[in-house]
Parts: sequence; C-alpha cells; structure tokens
Amino acid sequence: MRPTLARLSAGTRLTLFTRANCGLCDTAKLRIQEFQKNRSTLDYSEIDISSPGHQKWRDVYDFDVPVLHIDKGLQQDGTTTLDAAKKLMHRFTLEEIEAAVAQVEKNAA
Repeated sequence: MRPTLARLSAGTRLTLFTRANCGLCDTAKLRIQEFQKNRSTLDYSEIDISSPGHQKWRDVYDFDVPVLHIDKGLQQDGTTTLDAAKKLMHRFTLEEIEAAVAQVEKNAA
C-alpha cells in the first residue's frame, strides 16, 4: 500500500445500522465484508437499532435499515456522527461503498 493511501484510510469509520432478521442487512454485511478484504485499515462497527440503549438510532432509522455511515469523525461517546457522515441506505453495491469511502477520504484530506 502506498503511504498516501494508508494516510488517507487511517481513521475512516464504517458504521452499519442494522436489526435482527433483516435480509437487506445480511446482504449489506456481505458487501462490507467484500470491501474490507482490500481495506483492513478501516474501523468497522455495527449498531443494532433494536437493542437497548440505541433508541436514538431507532428513532432516526427505524424504517430505513440497513444504513451505512462512512465518516472520519466520532462523537465523544465513540459513535458515528449523524450529520457529517456519508450515508448509503437500503441496497448498496461494493462500488458504491468504494466511491463513498473515496469521497469521504478526499474531503478529509
């Protein structure tokens, strides 16, 4: 990996908002796994919006999961930022993830 690419990808965070028994969420996870094969430096996490303590995200994304946030910043509680994140919703492809990550990293440079 070239040093500039490593520098750009450092700190890029992917957060998938999901719920149990969601076929679209399962497909989204597969797309993200494909993407991660070439980008191990990304920070990835999942938030199940139906879990206790995630009412804030359930209120925002109850009818929209899966939603993928791609961003470079975190709030003080360690979660993704709502307004600053690039968002992909419902059905998204590997190519759309690649393009969104590239856009976020370019804007942060």
